[in-house]
Amino acid sequence: MLLDVLDCFSSYQALYDDLRDLEQHIHPEQPAEVVSLAFAIEHPVDPLALLQSWVDPLDCHLYFERSGAKTSILAVGAALRLTVDGERRFVQARDWVKQVTARVTVRGDRSVPFLGAHFFCGFSFFDQATLEDGFAAGSVFLPEWQIGRSGDRTSLVVNRILDAEFCAETEAREIWTQLQRIQSTSLDRYSLVPSPTQSFQAFTSPDQFKTSVNQALTVIKSKKIEKVVLALAYEVKAAQEFNVVTSLYNLRRLYKDCYIFSCNNPSGETFLGASPERLVTVDRNQLETDALAGSAPRGKTQLDDRNIAQTLLGSIKEIHEHQLVIDFITSQLVALGLEPKMFPATLLQLPNIQHLHTPIRSIVPKTVHILDVVAALHPTPAVAGVPRDLACDQIRSLETFDRSRYAAPIGWIDGEGNGEFAVGIRSAILAGDRARLFAGAGIVQGSNAEHELAEVQLKLQALLRAIV
Repeated sequence: MLLDVLDCFSSYQALYDDLRDLEQHIHPEQPAEVVSLAFAIEHPVDPLALLQSWVDPLDCHLYFERSGAKTSILAVGAALRLTVDGERRFVQARDWVKQVTARVTVRGDRSVPFLGAHFFCGFSFFDQATLEDGFAAGSVFLPEWQIGRSGDRTSLVVNRILDAEFCAETEAREIWTQLQRIQSTSLDRYSLVPSPTQSFQAFTSPDQFKTSVNQALTVIKSKKIEKVVLALAYEVKAAQEFNVVTSLYNLRRLYKDCYIFSCNNPSGETFLGASPERLVTVDRNQLETDALAGSAPRGKTQLDDRNIAQTLLGSIKEIHEHQLVIDFITSQLVALGLEPKMFPATLLQLPNIQHLHTPIRSIVPKTVHILDVVAALHPTPAVAGVPRDLACDQIRSLETFDRSRYAAPIGWIDGEGNGEFAVGIRSAILAGDRARLFAGAGIVQGSNAEHELAEVQLKLQALLRAIV
């Protein structure tokens, strides 16, 4: 990647002069280059506020936040886009990102967070999208506009294609106008809507879910599989259209140790959620991932909560389920040539549920791309089962709905190979006044259908309270 960074664009004229220089060096007979322009925002701006006040609902977007960490990024519009499907979708996405990155020139303020071209990715659980699913099996885009926040620092990154249609004057005027608009946005300027009256029904009935659990337990007893994760979907009808930003704000407020995310499709549907599960983070060759499996509710009192936590930490069934995830992740990383290191297991405690959690770390060589890791890990036993392929066959057989992007990777990559992906669990698809909510539970030997249904309903009710 060509890095040619000016100190800053201190005025409209400086921006125009730089774009004019780029325009004069465009070669129509050569592949189009990409310029990525970086601007520091003078005061902290919350990208979530901009999603409401600045983004047209028809524009494609992807919002990604680590709740409680004051780190968030919003991508709007597609300067370039790739859709993929099939078994090679992650390879195709990786190769495309590398090809585009090689054509990028970065200009602007070197000090800003999220400097340079970033690519925003969303994938479906299975590698083929169904006819009823409005989301592609895989989508990667380089945004036209990117607003990133890290702590009290905010940046605007603008990506433009340097081709025959590029006009320096037009682009400079639009970029400068939008920059001033963003600069005038307050840190937390929301217009939150009241919660509408909701009615809901199970897309999969409770009895049907329990029947599927018992069928899965029969297969597990036959030793064909060790674990399968079965999900439940709820259909919700509201008195008015759901508000994406208000729902995201509620998820942020309720789940401070989760990934808060959303993305939309051309059909007007928005996929959003609050996931406690990281798939992978790569930061300057340092890889972080997590084994997250084994669950219990929170207690109604401090004493009750401690007792439930101790029971979870000592549960043979939950520890076995957790160990399946650890073994899978470490074996997949070893197959990539990495040397994973496990840290002691802890409890990840959320407002309504707690999970067994084991951090896993490794050094990543330059020869291993983050999408290689995503391809190796998705889907983990925490959202699919063991063995993976047989568990996925059971999911297709026993679930009566399309998972779409539920329990699938969502995140971003930069041109240096850094990136972060969450697993899209505790999630929903919103479309006007309708929503479909997803949650799942891991079925292993010793599972009980009534208990698994209660766990899934607990997760769904927490999500239902947040979306409005």
